[in-house]
Amino acid sequence: MEILVKVAQFFLSLSILVMLHELGHFCAAKLFGVRVEKFYIFFDPWFSLFKFKRGETEYGVGWLPLGGYVKIAGMIDESMDTEQLKQAPQPYEFRTKPAWQRLIIMVAGVVVNFLLALFIYSMVLFAWGEQYLPTRSLTYGVQCDSLALELGFRHGDRILTVGGHEVENFQMVAHDILLESDRRVVVARGADTLTVHVPDEALAQLVKRPLLFMPRMPFVVAEVRPDMPAARAGIRPGDRLRSINGQPAMFFDELREATNQHRGDSIRLGLLRDGQVEETTVAVTEQGMVGIMQQGDLTKFFETARKDYSLLASFPAGAQKGYATAVSYLKQLKLMFKPQTKAYESLGGFISIGKIFPGVWDWQSFWLLTAFLSIILAIMNILPIPALDGGHVLFLLYEMVVGRKPSDKFLLYAQMVGMALLFGLLIYANGNDIIRLFR
Repeated sequence: MEILVKVAQFFLSLSILVMLHELGHFCAAKLFGVRVEKFYIFFDPWFSLFKFKRGETEYGVGWLPLGGYVKIAGMIDESMDTEQLKQAPQPYEFRTKPAWQRLIIMVAGVVVNFLLALFIYSMVLFAWGEQYLPTRSLTYGVQCDSLALELGFRHGDRILTVGGHEVENFQMVAHDILLESDRRVVVARGADTLTVHVPDEALAQLVKRPLLFMPRMPFVVAEVRPDMPAARAGIRPGDRLRSINGQPAMFFDELREATNQHRGDSIRLGLLRDGQVEETTVAVTEQGMVGIMQQGDLTKFFETARKDYSLLASFPAGAQKGYATAVSYLKQLKLMFKPQTKAYESLGGFISIGKIFPGVWDWQSFWLLTAFLSIILAIMNILPIPALDGGHVLFLLYEMVVGRKPSDKFLLYAQMVGMALLFGLLIYANGNDIIRLFR
């Protein structure tokens, strides 16, 4: 059921984005009197799932969910239909319009995607507000994963600055370490203030394991698994960790270290229950498990920040969030072109995109992810690659500067090369997904 919910959200989001992107091209073409022969959501090689014709345009839904298209009269596009270009130019064709009008038609889809993302972000902020965990609220510091420990961080470090600036939202700490050029992290460790330098050589590992830190919080038992040592030792939900083997301890990382050191043995836990500390001995499995789950509700231990927005205030806030998201994605895209990061190995296709949606239907998450994907779609489409909107824009800008348009033959070959590149990238990205499924 969880997979079906993820798939449904993915296809609904993709359908909205593709339809509105193509609607941007469609409306701009109609504005300048250009005939649109087809308007399709998803591609329709050989057959379509649904279609009808109204006026001069055929509307339909294809079966191949790799995007969508509008077939504009007199334009070399992914349909590779050159028969029309052999005829005398007509006033309703794309090729007969001034370059500035053709430029607007080509950028219209990207503009719609950007504006859609800003609008969605604004409405999400208006409807749900914004809640986050301030970095300064982590009074117990951070809990480090193995990579963070290798880089020189320690459990309990309090993050002060990254690259010389304070990071307000804790969720953005690892993000800024990965994407900012200055990766100096200043931490408070006990009474000392230290600087941890994250080297460029660590980028490849950071790309694959971006979750460096978790909030460090007192260990409170949320669940005890039956038929496990903790249940047999009488540990109950609500018990709070106070000591391990007679030594003061209250955090998950301390418990994990103790269970790893005593695999196949036992440990003595001091637990606070009903105001009294009781000690119990619990066996540790060969896998280093005792069978208890930690309370994960951050609001029980930290003061979270919340911002609510009026309808008027939500629009500039949404625009700021959209701009920050676009800048962040461009920085991530830049990593793809740095071989030492090996970011290309993390490139994913439809399976990776589908996995980012939650397993339960949550409208706030759905719209936030749709806005994020809308920005990705806009940025990817405006890249100066033939067969993408950005490729057409590049050739139009050339025409406007030199006063001469490239030949139809050149545009046709450029389209073919662009499509070959895109299909190669598509195969590579989705191939990565398939390989990861069997690892």
